[in-house]
Parts: sequence; C-alpha cells; structure tokens
Amino acid sequence: MTGTPLVSAPVLGFDLDMTLVDSRPGLVDTLAVLERECEEPRLAHPGTVDALFASNVDMEFAKWFGAERAPGLADRFREIYATVGVVGTGILPGAREAVATARAAGVHVIVVTAKFGPNAVRCLDHVALEVDGVFGRLHGTQKSEVLRAHHAFAYLGDTTADMVAAHAAGATAVGVATGPAAADDLWAAGAEVVLSSLAEFPAWWATSRPPS
Repeated sequence: MTGTPLVSAPVLGFDLDMTLVDSRPGLVDTLAVLERECEEPRLAHPGTVDALFASNVDMEFAKWFGAERAPGLADRFREIYATVGVVGTGILPGAREAVATARAAGVHVIVVTAKFGPNAVRCLDHVALEVDGVFGRLHGTQKSEVLRAHHAFAYLGDTTADMVAAHAAGATAVGVATGPAAADDLWAAGAEVVLSSLAEFPAWWATSRPPS
C-alpha cells in the first residue's frame, strides 16, 4: 500500500522479516528451488540466507552474479517465493500482540521492508497479521524516506541498517534481536532500545507513549 501519509494518527513502523515473521524456512526453501533451477550451489547456504536478511535480493544477487545475470535470477526468486516462501512463513513470538496493542491505542502500524511488496502482503496474509500499510522493496535510507514521510515516531527492526534508517527518519530506533544481528550490534548501530523479541514489546510500550 502506498499513498497519502498517515497523518491522522501516530504511526509506528515495523520491519517484516525476522522482526514480525520468521521467514527463514521459506527463504531456505525458495533458494533451494532456485539453486536446482540454475545449478548455482552457493544459494542454499546459511551465509546466503543471513546476507539476504541484512541486505536485499537485488543488491546481493548483483554482487554474486553480476549485472547481466542478477536481474533475471532476482525476478525468478520473487516468483518462487510467492508460493514456496510464503507458505514457509511463521509469525514470531509477540508480533501479533505488539501490532494489536499499538492499533488498539489508535496508532497506525506500517510495515517497511526490503521484501518485494506483493510478497510482503502475501506473508502478512498467510500469518493473518493485519496492518495499516505495507511499503516494500526498500533498504537503508529508502526506508527512512518512507518513515519520515509518514511521520513514524518509532521503527522496530532486526538489522543494523534498520537502526540507521530509524535515526535518519528522526524516529526512535528499536532493535529486535530475533534476526541475524546480535543485540550488541544493534546497540552499536544506534538502537535506543533493544528487545530480545517482540514478546518484550508490552513492557517497552508501557513506558513509551506516541506523540499526541
């Protein structure tokens, strides 16, 4: 979803992969299918998965396969993910309650993610998690532009790039240590709060009121 900034209510931003949902099983399965198709053994590898979580498919594939092969492989990855990856997606502890708590308080919840937008929506639908807006295929400062445009007061994410994006947007940077980045890495990247998982969201929320 895109469009007019959500200025009628406070806005809280979340990353998707490994913040709200556990997308690792679906990502591994997608890469395994792509590996078989293109006979590229580097794909179904734990290091590949973590690299994709920390960056995005377009950027990583460009580094691995070069400008000529990367776009086609990235497009095929997204096609496979739409079926194989989505069904392997699960919700992370506390995610449903965190989103429900914020929305019950009159806060608009948006998801700002590096994942291809339609696949992000499919993942949210798969785990039956309802939010107020989804903005996909964004990484680093691209995320900060969306967060700033929608006046987000905080952004929760699992990578160091998410912490940088939150700061660049003038939002509170809340690290969630359920992804590839350790808590110490999130602190070092500028996190103002680090949660071990979204199960700790209620305690943070109780002491953090959105701007009126």
